[in-house]
Amino acid sequence: MAFDIAAVQRALREEGVDGWLLYDFHGSNPIAVSLAGLGGGGHMTTRRWFYLVPARGEPRGLVHAIERDNLDGLPGQKVVYAGRQQLEEGLAQLLSGVRRLAMEYSPGCAIPYLSRLDAGTAEMIRQQGIEIVSSGDLVQRFEAAWTPAQLASHQRASEALHRIKDRAFAAVAAALRSSAALSEYDLQQQMVGWFGEEGLVSDSAPVVAIGANAANPHYLPTAERCRPIVPDELLLLDLWAKRMDPGAVFADITWVAVTSRAIPDEPVRAFRAVAQARDAAVTLVEDAARTGRDLRGWEVDRTARAVLEAAGFGQYILHRTGHSLGETVHGNGVHLDDYETHDDRRLLPGTGFTIEPGLYFETFGVRTEINMFRGEHEAIVTGPRQMEIMALGN
Repeated sequence: MAFDIAAVQRALREEGVDGWLLYDFHGSNPIAVSLAGLGGGGHMTTRRWFYLVPARGEPRGLVHAIERDNLDGLPGQKVVYAGRQQLEEGLAQLLSGVRRLAMEYSPGCAIPYLSRLDAGTAEMIRQQGIEIVSSGDLVQRFEAAWTPAQLASHQRASEALHRIKDRAFAAVAAALRSSAALSEYDLQQQMVGWFGEEGLVSDSAPVVAIGANAANPHYLPTAERCRPIVPDELLLLDLWAKRMDPGAVFADITWVAVTSRAIPDEPVRAFRAVAQARDAAVTLVEDAARTGRDLRGWEVDRTARAVLEAAGFGQYILHRTGHSLGETVHGNGVHLDDYETHDDRRLLPGTGFTIEPGLYFETFGVRTEINMFRGEHEAIVTGPRQMEIMALGN
């Protein structure tokens, strides 16, 4: 199965929680689907199912009669229901003796990526006198933590992405030298081909953004909407992918360059600020890992943003400092965020994430993005850090 029941029960006892209830309806909770092992196909999940891992005792489930086999891969007794009354009675029986229950819930929807529990189901559970608490750190430990093989796959993906980034910048420099036409979309599609050569897959083509387009953090060129790559502009590349191996996890990087020999002062000053913010966040994570101090996602974001605000760039911040990495590019672990949300989850051992402060102006944007892995006693940056804007001009 996707997680170790005995380890989950130990974690529940450590947290002072009576149980963890996995619940899904029609794919509404991909976290529960993944943990229950239902995400690989071969299962229809058109009806509600519940699976309780208690802090002590045998797990137990509640499944619909027409999909009664869905939880057969999990240990414990399963109760089958069909009608609404049977569902209500079955849920009351399932939760008998439980007073404090972890679910995919975030108070005030502070972490919307985790908040998968609908209000009606929460009401139904609370009517039984049960307190619902967030499963955020449990999800990190048993769904978002990387295995050694996943860390190795991430590092291989990171190395491949940096090779592709180097090829892309070299292609731009060659086009500038020869005055050859090259658009954002042209370069993006070349990079997509290089993904295939490197054995990488992604959920999107990479970001290739020049000039004012780089001021849009999620700009993606298309054949119909793109700009030519011309001299004397800032160029931003953001690329993310993973290996094709089962269970592989993503790497995600961003680098910037100018299509000129000289680098203007304004982008230089902005980039140096984001690089300093990135490095302040890295140092905080490294120190916490070395000393064993609990560190929350919001603390890392606040540390990075403080550097940008002190440099006078606070009004040019548009997004959080970083996000979890997993089998999807935005994973189910902690995000480095006290800007868009308040992520109070801990940076737990075994988790990977980006650090990517950015600044966005009218005519350009700058961002530096690296990846980190938090181990038991140390945290590592898994690839090179960009220290200065690259110059690609003649």
